[in-house]
Amino acid sequence: TGKPKGVVTTHANIAAQVTSLVTAWEWRADDWILLVLPLHHVHGIINVLTCALWAGARCEMLPKFDAERVWARIADGDLTLFMAVPTIYGKLITAWEAAALERRRAWSAGCAPPGMRLMVSGSAALPVQRLERWREITGHVLLERYGMTEIGMALANPLHGERRPGFVGTPLPGVEVRLVDEAGRPVPAGTPGEIEVRGETVFLEYWRRPDATGAAFRDGWFRTGDVAVSEHGAYRMLGRSSVDIIKTGGYKVSALEVEEVLRTHPAIAECAVVGVDDPEWGERICAAVERRGEAELTLAELQAWAKERLAPYKIPRALRSVPALPRNALGKVTKPEVAKLFTG
Repeated sequence: TGKPKGVVTTHANIAAQVTSLVTAWEWRADDWILLVLPLHHVHGIINVLTCALWAGARCEMLPKFDAERVWARIADGDLTLFMAVPTIYGKLITAWEAAALERRRAWSAGCAPPGMRLMVSGSAALPVQRLERWREITGHVLLERYGMTEIGMALANPLHGERRPGFVGTPLPGVEVRLVDEAGRPVPAGTPGEIEVRGETVFLEYWRRPDATGAAFRDGWFRTGDVAVSEHGAYRMLGRSSVDIIKTGGYKVSALEVEEVLRTHPAIAECAVVGVDDPEWGERICAAVERRGEAELTLAELQAWAKERLAPYKIPRALRSVPALPRNALGKVTKPEVAKLFTG
C-alpha cells in the first residue's frame, strides 16, 4: 500500500501464472464463475477472468458488488466456482444473517457441492472467525492462497485435502518458494523469514525503475517483503515486514497474530494493529477498532482482557475506536492510514 510502481509482466509470465492455477484448481470448460472483483487487480483479471478464458469456462460479470444480488446468483445453483476477498465474504455473511430463514436456506443450498466445487479467498489475510462462520453457513472451507502483482499466485491450500485456518498452504505448480533471514540465508522450519519466489510466474521489471528492480531481486529470487513461517509442511503468514512486523522492546511481533486475538473480544467487530515510533520501546503496539454495536471499550479494559490471551509485550498500548477502518478498492486495510490515527 505504498507508492504504486508499474509492474511489467510478459505474456510468458501471464501464461505461467494462469496454467499454474488451472492445473492446481482443476479448471474445466464446464466451470461457471461469478466475477465480483475489480479488473485492475491480479485477483480479478488473472485468477478469475483469464483462468476462465484459458479453460473455456464461463465468467459472468456483475456491474458492481451487491451482497443480495450475489447471493441470489449463488442460489440459482449453476455456479461452480467463487473467488473473493475477505471483506466481500464479511458482507455476504452480514447479508445472510439479516435475511429471513427461507432465504438463508436457499442461499446456503446454492453453495452445496458438487455444484459449487470451490470457494477461494485472497488479497488480504482471512480472519479465522470469518472462515469458520462461512463454513457454518455454506459447508465450504475457504481455500486461502497467497500472491501479489509481481508474482501472480505463489502459495495455496490444497484443492483436495486439509485446509488449515490461518495458513496459505504450499507452493503452486511451477513456483519455487523459500524463507530467508535478513542476510538472505534460508531459515529452518519453525523460524520466521521473508518469502522469496522464483520461477516463470515472476515479473520482468518495474517500469522505468531499474533501482527498484535491482533492490527487489537477490540471486535470482524475488524478495516479496512478506514474512511467514513454515509449520508442519505449510506456510503461515505473519505479515508485511514494513507494516505488520512490529519491533517493540527487542521483540518482533506479528500484527496479524494480535489482530486474530483481538477479533475474539465481544466488543470488537474488526480491528487493525500497527506499530508507531516510540522513544522507549522502538515501536509501540496500537490498535484501531470498529466496535460491535453500541459496545463500549476502553484501553484499560482491553489491556486487562488481553493479559489473559497475549504475551505482555504483544498487548496494545494505544486504542482508537473508528466508525470504519481505512481500506483500498479491494477492501484491504491501509495500514499507513491507520498509523496516522496515532500520530496526528
